[in-house]
Formats: sequence, C-alpha cells, structure tokens
Amino acid sequence: MKLYNTATKTIDEFAPVNGNEIKMYTCGPTVYHFAHIGNLRSYIMEDVLEKYLNYAGYHVTRCMNITDVGHLTSDGDTGEDKMVKGAKREHKTVMEIAQFYTDAFFKDCEDLNIKRPEYVVPATSLVPEFIHMVEVLMDKGYAYKSGPNIYFDTSKVKDYYCLTGHNEDSLKIGVRDDVTEDENKRNKADFVLWFTQSKFEDQALKWDSPFGTGYPGWHIECSAISIKYLGEYLDLHCGGVDNIFPHHTNEIAQSEAYLGHPWCRHWFHVQHLNDHGAKMAKSSGNILTVSVLKEKGYDPLVYRLFCLQSHYRKPLEFSWEVLDSMAGVYQKLKKRVLALGHDGEVNQAAFDAYKAKFIEAVGNDLNTSMGITMVYDLLKDASLNDATKRALIDDFDKVLSLDLTKEEEAGEGAGEEDAELIAYVKQRIADRKEAKKAKDFATADAIRAELLEKGFQIKDTREGTTYERI
Repeated sequence: MKLYNTATKTIDEFAPVNGNEIKMYTCGPTVYHFAHIGNLRSYIMEDVLEKYLNYAGYHVTRCMNITDVGHLTSDGDTGEDKMVKGAKREHKTVMEIAQFYTDAFFKDCEDLNIKRPEYVVPATSLVPEFIHMVEVLMDKGYAYKSGPNIYFDTSKVKDYYCLTGHNEDSLKIGVRDDVTEDENKRNKADFVLWFTQSKFEDQALKWDSPFGTGYPGWHIECSAISIKYLGEYLDLHCGGVDNIFPHHTNEIAQSEAYLGHPWCRHWFHVQHLNDHGAKMAKSSGNILTVSVLKEKGYDPLVYRLFCLQSHYRKPLEFSWEVLDSMAGVYQKLKKRVLALGHDGEVNQAAFDAYKAKFIEAVGNDLNTSMGITMVYDLLKDASLNDATKRALIDDFDKVLSLDLTKEEEAGEGAGEEDAELIAYVKQRIADRKEAKKAKDFATADAIRAELLEKGFQIKDTREGTTYERI
C-alpha cells in the first residue's frame, strides 16, 4: 500500500516494522459532549484504512484512547478542563459524563459501521503509567519543574517540529489561538506533563504523585497508552489534521525521549469537514450529530458514503443539499445491487481479477472514491453474471462497509418517531421556557435532566430551543 505520511510529506510505501503485523493507534474522543460528524469523518476514514489493511492481508491491532481527564479548553495548556466543563453543564459527576458520552460515541460508530478497536483505554485507567513516564523524562533531563507544574523541555529534542515545519518564532502570542503566555516555561513550545494542586485546587479528578497532587496533561496519555498496549514501535498513528500540532508533535517528542529510539513510522491525518466555510467544532458550537441526521430521516450510511466519495486529504464541504443528493445516490445504488439475482456460479477468475484491481485502486493513498467507482464498473460489466457481482460487492463491502447487499428489515424506517413522545418532549421544552422566564432555574434544569433520561438532548440557540435524539 502507498499512503501519504505527514512525517515525510510524501506518499510512501507503507512498510510495518514486523512483516504483516501492524500496530495502529487512533486518537479517541474527549467525552464531554456528543461527537459531531466532523469528528466522525476522521473515524470513518481510519476505519476504512484498518479494514483495507486487513483485507489486503495484514493483521492490524488497533488501540484508541478515551480522553476522560486532562484535555483543556486550550491546546496551550490553559483554561478549564473540558470534562469538568461538561459535568458543570449537566450537573453530573465527571465520570457520569464520561460514561454517557463514551456510550454515545460508540453508538454513533455502530450506526456508521465503524469497527470498535481491539483496545479502548480510558485515560483515567492508566494514571500510574503517566506518572512513571513523567518520572523517567525528568530523570533523563527532558522534563523540569517550574512554578506549580512539570513541563517537557522541547529544546532538548533535535527536531521538535518534524511534523509541521514550524519554528519557535511562529508560536508568538496571537499568531495561533492555542498559544498563550506561560511565564513558567523555559521555551515557548514547552508543554505541561503534570498539573499540580496549586493550580487546580478544585479539580474534580486528581491523584497523588511525586510531583504533587494533581492530574496529567493531555498529551502524555496517548504516548503512555500506545506504548503499554502496542509496544515500543508503532507502525501507524491516526487523527485529524487538528491533532498534528501540538498534540502529535508533543507525542513524538515525549515518546522518543522516553524510549530513546524512533517511535512511529507513519502518520495519517484526515482533513476537516467544513460547514459554510467554517470548520465543524464543539468549541465553537458549530456541530451536527448523527442523531440529528437520523431525526431528519437520513440513514447514517449516507454520510459514510458522502465521506468515501471524497479523498481524506481534501477538506470536505457539508450542506443539506449535497447530503440530499447523496441520499438519492445511495438508495439508487442499493436498489441496483439488491435487484441482482442469486442464481449461477461465481466466476472465480473474474472475481480474483476484480479483487486485485480493487486492492490496487484503494491502496493508492486510500482512494475510496475509486473503490466506489469500481462498484459501479462491475455493475455495468456485461461479462459478469449476477452471482459474481453480488460476491464482489459483498467482498468490497468488507472495506467500504456500506451494507449494499443488506435487505431492509421489516418495519425499519429512518426518521420514524413516536408522535406521542415527541409531543410530550415539545411540551416539556415549552414548560422549561416558562420556568426560565420565571427565573425558576431549578425546574428548568430538572426538565433538561428528565428529557436527557428519556433520550433527548436539548440545546438553546439564538433561533430558539432545539432537541435531538441520543
């Protein structure tokens, strides 16, 4: 397989460390809110990549973290912990929030046919490993204590900006939103490995450590989790382009300092999903969830097809008009596939030839669009009987995961709703509005919590209050 490598800035021949065994790490969600479909574009493409590699004869072991502590509202290591922010918003504990949104994330993955990794590791489960890693970095001279925190010293790293080509001058305050002044740092690019009690006296989650009571910085978790579950040599690290700097840059620095040798061979990054020219992001409130798609009557696999029709390294523009068009494409394609007969024998020679072409096409920098094109090509191929066509589409779907040959279940229908329940939800939203007008915020919060228990998330916007199924 040939795959673009962010580290080399070229399309490289993908070569695992150990034969056909691949160790693959995916940066997982920060579970303080629902994943939006922009987040899920990355997970869809990483899912296709993993399935393609298995399909092409490799054996992939994949690990994903769950960030349930330590991810701040700024990548400059400042601001409020996102998990604490979510807990305050919903009047729950941090761990209740983490479990709820972890479950919601994997429900979205199930709807999108995204395979669950072999290892899914909450950050809170590995705090002793984080502490040990920080201790080793301090012993080796790569980390230092300054003010209340422990920092990684980026000046000790030979090529800190290997993924980005940045230099320290580009980190001047005001140049990037996630770069803020911290007078305790020796260098502008240094980052926090451990926050202590002196800064987070009211922090919900904190642990004792040799550096003081506190909690780990965001970046340390992925390095420690990957090394524990996948070993000292990583073949493939995945994420969105927003992870390149500083998160993945910092991972490389601390991992290689800790291990004493090169760590990850290949870096795979998926571009943003844009909505009206702006990146879809939870922090800005510019989000759209799988639940909303379903509520509006779309099969989530329409969105998967929408992602697969584009190259993962190109920004993707979302609009309802485009999604409507894609829904029509999906239904027509599925109808053509389901119309194929079942009689006859599979032509093995033709099957093998098409499979080889599919492996070659998709294996050219994960060209999923060409993979979809091959489905249309074989449907039009008059030399193939229906049995061979069905067998090939089933085979390709091991990678594409579009359920093209899956018959609709009786009574199944995207967007079907219980009218009585929906009417009740709308009435309770109206009750909440009246309670807020009367400044009865306790009742308003109780109604929000009640609807959440019934499986509805409500959101106040400038246009009014909206709701979505979860």
